[in-house]
Amino acid sequence: MRLLLDTHVFLWLDSADARIPAGVREACEDGRNEVFLSLVSVWEMQIKTALDKMRPPISPVALAEVYLDNGTLKALPVALAHIRELGVLPASHGDPFDRMLVAQARYEGLTLVSADRVTGEYPVDVLWE
Repeated sequence: MRLLLDTHVFLWLDSADARIPAGVREACEDGRNEVFLSLVSVWEMQIKTALDKMRPPISPVALAEVYLDNGTLKALPVALAHIRELGVLPASHGDPFDRMLVAQARYEGLTLVSADRVTGEYPVDVLWE
């Protein structure tokens, strides 16, 4: 399976948050699956940290680097094709970061791992239960 983590899922996995269902955690930790972290999520965390809306234990870039450098996660950069895909999505979700994650998941054929119910309104595979 090829998975794309929503930003909150990345943070919850890092902190071993109990809100993640056991099956979702297992899928994310299964070495047979490819698990991606979008650079959109790192950008979102950086902005929220600068606005004092979140206080990670280390900088968002450093936190992402831990997982990317050790091979636990793969980086998904933003491509023009993702932005093009964003242009065909309905405006169901007001959060531009979540909409871009949906666009990336759709274009790349990834399953989005997210607890956000609104993302389920888009034509994209979502893993949460």
